[in-house]
Amino acid sequence: MINTVTVNKLIEMRLSAMAAALRTQLQDHSMHGFSFEDRIGMLVDIEYDNRKNNRLQRLIRNASFDQPGASIADINYQAGRKLNKSLITRLSTCEYITEKHNIIVLGATGAGKSYIACALGMEACKHYYTVKYIRLPEILAELAIARGEGSYQKIINQYKRFSLLILDEWMLVSLTENEARDLLEIIHSRHKYASTILCSQFAPAGWHKKIPESTLADAILDRIVHDSYTIEIQYIDKDNDKSMRELYGIKQKKKI
Repeated sequence: MINTVTVNKLIEMRLSAMAAALRTQLQDHSMHGFSFEDRIGMLVDIEYDNRKNNRLQRLIRNASFDQPGASIADINYQAGRKLNKSLITRLSTCEYITEKHNIIVLGATGAGKSYIACALGMEACKHYYTVKYIRLPEILAELAIARGEGSYQKIINQYKRFSLLILDEWMLVSLTENEARDLLEIIHSRHKYASTILCSQFAPAGWHKKIPESTLADAILDRIVHDSYTIEIQYIDKDNDKSMRELYGIKQKKKI
């Protein structure tokens, strides 16, 4: 009776993993050979591990990764990509987040920029940092709607709080002046406060002409470029090297 009451109290306190482990201990006669301290330690370890795993899964789910299966261990360093493996390995420790630095991932379409960014984002989740993946056009559209609904500053503050923000399709198309001002608000709010990964087909020198007003362009680039590591994906033979989409895409079935 006392054991049942204890289990129910654990469940009521939302210690469900500990409650389940206690039930197992009560039914396993071999546990009687362990000391009280050992058995309590086992219960606490199970609850602790369960909560850490649940937190990790929640962080991954909330990050909304474009490629949730991305992994640092599975990054392809072959196919003439000229990737700096030592740099990527160092970045996977997430020290750049502690130091509030950014990462710029450059490469042609299909080169695997999003995969590398999501793999780094996954490592950040494993270090229990809050992460958000979003395409630049999506965040700009969200801010435009927020301005009309009166929730603009709330959205800015929301994106400021993420330890790591991944902005894909960075400067893919030219911005309007309002979009550039919105982007400056996001970048400024995170400058020296949190880290951002930017995935772009164009080097920073090409971003300037995508922003309509030179002063806005200077302000945005100044807050990014000088605090960023750069991962550049290159090809030795542009005519023959396959893109990552070609390499890992769905293989066409042969006609019978």
